Amino acid sequence: MIKRLFIVLSMLLLLAAGFAALQLSMPGWYARWWYPLNHAAEIRQEAGRNHLDPYLVAAVIYQESRFKEGTTSASGAVGLMQLMPATAAWVAAKTGEPPPSAADLKQPDVNIRFGCWYLSYLLGRYGGSEALALAAYNGGADNVDKWVAAARASGRPFDSVTDIPYQETREYVENVDKVKDIYRRAYADELQ
Repeated sequence: MIKRLFIVLSMLLLLAAGFAALQLSMPGWYARWWYPLNHAAEIRQEAGRNHLDPYLVAAVIYQESRFKEGTTSASGAVGLMQLMPATAAWVAAKTGEPPPSAADLKQPDVNIRFGCWYLSYLLGRYGGSEALALAAYNGGADNVDKWVAAARASGRPFDSVTDIPYQETREYVENVDKVKDIYRRAYADELQ
């Protein structure tokens, strides 16, 4: 009886170790099970139009909505890229497009178009710093501006994810960066 229990426990331990090794290495074929990709054509098109890394766009969508269409957050953010209607209206004013309704923002092509433009704007605003652009996407550009100004006033650079004072925003930036690499491995054919 003890010998059988030992064998069963050993087999379970080996299975758990194998699963852990897969999770850590995250080969492309395995990542596809856990990290979905929808609307690859729209992502490629809008990423190209806005000079963005398509893997970054896919990672933002994953982090924001897990590719679940039509989602609305408790704070009112809408769609795949979880845009606030006020942000989308601001983007519309900057691009000369009519402001989208909340229903429009639930449409993947509209949401990806507006979200990519906004993400590109943030990258330009923060000198190409992905960390700062993602922090602004998540925590607001006004907050990032305050953090950067406070760092400069104290004589130090604000150039690391660890400098982000909001834990939620810091984790968001770290997660998007990690997921971007996973999408690069898993979906090279679909997103290039």
